Amino acid sequence: MTFLFTSESVSEGHPDKLCDQISDAVLDAALAGDPASRVAVECFTTTNTVIVGGEITTRTPLDVEALVRKTLCNVGYTADELGIDGNICNVQVLLHEQSPDIAQGVNEGDGLYAQAGAGDQGLMFGYACNQTEELMPLPIVLSHRLVRVLADLRHSGKLPYLRPDAKAQVTVEYSDRRTPKRVDTVVLSTQHDETVSHEKLSADIISQLIKTAIPAELLDEKTRYFINPTGRFVIGGPHGDAGLTGRKIVVDTYGGWVPHGGGAFSGKDSTKVDRSAAYMARYVAKNLVSSGLVDELEIQLAYAIGVADPVSIRVESFGTATVSEDEILRVIKEAFDLTPAGIIATLSLREPLFAQTAAYGHFGRRDIDLPWERCDKVAEIRERAGLAVGA
Repeated sequence: MTFLFTSESVSEGHPDKLCDQISDAVLDAALAGDPASRVAVECFTTTNTVIVGGEITTRTPLDVEALVRKTLCNVGYTADELGIDGNICNVQVLLHEQSPDIAQGVNEGDGLYAQAGAGDQGLMFGYACNQTEELMPLPIVLSHRLVRVLADLRHSGKLPYLRPDAKAQVTVEYSDRRTPKRVDTVVLSTQHDETVSHEKLSADIISQLIKTAIPAELLDEKTRYFINPTGRFVIGGPHGDAGLTGRKIVVDTYGGWVPHGGGAFSGKDSTKVDRSAAYMARYVAKNLVSSGLVDELEIQLAYAIGVADPVSIRVESFGTATVSEDEILRVIKEAFDLTPAGIIATLSLREPLFAQTAAYGHFGRRDIDLPWERCDKVAEIRERAGLAVGA
């Protein structure tokens, strides 16, 4: 039975993504000088204003205002008519240290349990499938690709009328859950200057963006295109819509194909399992799919604050596993250290690598080297499952 499924992505200039990038820029700056930094930074932006608030415990001297301005300007917000001017906008910084009540549950030996515990309670999902080379669902892969190529067209000057704010949405028709058939609909809204006509913008976006970013075999005469469907998108950025850290969590993950636990990523150091355990769950799922044990895998992890081991682990193989789900659980528990300390060590999460994830998705990235995207546990998984290594 065929069905349609839709995912969306947003550009680096979308107000919510601006806030994610600022939050992660602060996180990376703290980690660069002090790998043990505790960071929980939120950002809010609106007309001519950026507010950064939250909790930081670090030995790194931080110039947060400079980080804000650099992020805005790198994205392209350098004039008020674009939506905000990073050079002159109002920046407010409202930061204080992490609560000692939280810290004692995360510091090894300080809380009720000997091991370093999770920084909060919560549930996280990880996923991988064989739909794409990225081992991700096709709709979110294509949506990310569209906004990333759109940014390239803007930065290169090939389409000089483009401005930073943009969104893409792709609807894919499936033959069944594991078999994408064609692209049914593409929706693309991009900020632009006053000079370009809607007709020229639409023609350029279809020819220079969509038909280069999406494989030709997925497009046909029935594919529908909606380009700036309101007819005008001049006012954008923080002046058009307020932005907030953590409001694009479905964009950040799997495009709605599988559940999201609810916790956002950006601005959080790796003691926060909202982020680190979601990365670990992706790492586990991707290695299991790559090992051939399963063609599609969803994993749920759940934690209690101050407790090291997950309180639950659940797997769903959607009928694609070559072994039982009990066997998959056994392999996961034997092959992967799912404690916060184990996750941090396995994925090198004390390194300042987070700002690069704050736009265009945290998973399925082939343009950057992310530890949780590596398939370096395949041989061990196959051995533990009793399968021939390398077969």
